[in-house]
Amino acid sequence: MKLANRTFVVSGGSSGLGLASVIGLLKLDAFVAILDTKAPPPNIEQEHSSSTLTSSSSSRLPSPRLLYTKADITVLAEVESAIERIIIWTETTGARLGGLLNAAGIARGGQIVNRKGEPHSVTDWDLILAVNLSGTFHLSSMVAKHLVRVPKEDTPDGERGVIIMVSSSVAYEGQAGQVAYAATKGAINSMTLPASRDLAEHNIRVVTIVPSPFDTPMTDNFFSERTDTSLKKNVVIYPRRYGLPEEFAATVRWILECPFVNGENIRLSGGVRVPAVL
Repeated sequence: MKLANRTFVVSGGSSGLGLASVIGLLKLDAFVAILDTKAPPPNIEQEHSSSTLTSSSSSRLPSPRLLYTKADITVLAEVESAIERIIIWTETTGARLGGLLNAAGIARGGQIVNRKGEPHSVTDWDLILAVNLSGTFHLSSMVAKHLVRVPKEDTPDGERGVIIMVSSSVAYEGQAGQVAYAATKGAINSMTLPASRDLAEHNIRVVTIVPSPFDTPMTDNFFSERTDTSLKKNVVIYPRRYGLPEEFAATVRWILECPFVNGENIRLSGGVRVPAVL
């Protein structure tokens, strides 16, 4: 897919892997619509000086290529309204919808039964599933509703768009205390192939990125110092560090630009294979 002058929706685009992907897409002259509960940082223009920010909560930030739309992906009415505003924006800019990156997600620890004999928090379980799994599914479905109507790209494949979901290596190698998070990411992995088959007749691809720990605010808040040190020294094969957000963004670009990538869960991990005990 040609990325210039196409519009990509990025949930969770105000921070972490989502923000890195937003910056990467802007550098390629794409239009980006951020869907998040918080606004992107004001210094995003310093990261990409040729772009400008537009805000739809609905005040305008200084640029035509970037739209911020405030929405909680667990509230379907907010998501639907945000998508409608984004579609109106694409009609104004002339930059047709090109795809979606589901980068919104949360991580909270909790065992099925903790050391005090207390069961896993129902509130935490429901919230993690609502954000990571249901949020990804419903947003993908709502964006796909509009992608199927986009004119086909003028190429032999006639592609319409791409939906990228984000899983985690925890789906394969979850630690104690990660049962809820692992459940959501494993479910996303299982959605990839049937979703790609659902949308194949519309010339829309579906691909999931499965990252190991990356250097993001969520990772900083999730692991203890001991676990953090052990992961970097003993678990990552090479390079012995966490992934960098710009490496994730480069993977997003590759997926969008390579038409033959479809229906796959792609590990982005530095060779990480996490043992049962760190």
